[in-house]
Amino acid sequence: MGKGKSKTDIIKEIEEFFLEIKNKTPKKIKKLAMRYNVPLKEKRKTFCKKCFTPYENPKIRIKNKIKSVTCENCGSVSRWRIKSNSS
Repeated sequence: MGKGKSKTDIIKEIEEFFLEIKNKTPKKIKKLAMRYNVPLKEKRKTFCKKCFTPYENPKIRIKNKIKSVTCENCGSVSRWRIKSNSS
């Protein structure tokens, strides 16, 4: 079994990690969030889903309400739909 951390402790640990993400890999944090069922929400868009390196200056393209981000390290492309706030 595990050490028995509470969900609030896990959320604090994730927040502290993303404050200084520059030279770290979020692989362990992603696994921790998945194990304790904590959503990363917008934080998951700050690193590459394939090589787990933080985005520093990625190539960003917007076309047809889809944002494409190309990783400068491995070249993989992540795509997200852009939500419109107007009604």
